[in-house]
Amino acid sequence: MSKFIRLNITAEGQTEERFVKETLAPYLGNFNISADVRCVLTSKDKHKKYRGGLISYQKAKFDITTWLKEDKHNETRFSTMFDLYALPDDFPGYQDAISQADPYLKVKVIEDALRTDIGDWRFLPYIQLHEFETLLFTKPGELEVEYFNHTKEIKELEKVLFQFKNNAELINDDPETAPSKRIIKLIPEYEGNKVNVGAVIAGIIGIDALKQSCLHFRNWIEQLEQL
Repeated sequence: MSKFIRLNITAEGQTEERFVKETLAPYLGNFNISADVRCVLTSKDKHKKYRGGLISYQKAKFDITTWLKEDKHNETRFSTMFDLYALPDDFPGYQDAISQADPYLKVKVIEDALRTDIGDWRFLPYIQLHEFETLLFTKPGELEVEYFNHTKEIKELEKVLFQFKNNAELINDDPETAPSKRIIKLIPEYEGNKVNVGAVIAGIIGIDALKQSCLHFRNWIEQLEQL
């Protein structure tokens, strides 16, 4: 029987956190992996810690390395779920990455540099191409579960996916055309309910379908499956 592994994921925000808890963790349980997740620590005072939102690499690094120190066991692994879109420019490898035209090379450069900078063999970084809503673009039609009165607009989102040859990971990171911006432009209600709807729809689509449609996401999940 394979060894039981604990996986600690530092997530950018509450949508990713909920996705890990409700969809990814149960899936990885089938591989003898217990996944835990927490949003990146942004600030704290005497009474409370504030989590969510990627302000700077130094804050993210402090939170990741703190968790590494808290759980030093050999059976524990660590990862991230950060968006490439609007990633702070102080991230390791960022300046080299932006010179790459191929988005897959961009995330590889940053992930490799991040792994080196953290410097712990248990750490397996993941940068989402281009943001969480990429996952929703794999099957935009599933948005009708929440937005049944937006059939026409959802058809427009499906056309966007077709324009990118059905590869949602190529939908770009321009402030006007990033995946979330495209959804909000056509379905404004999404902006105020991103955490709930985003996580729910990604869960409905399911890990297997997401792996089939998103190469970089699939590579991450398969790496986790093999822990």
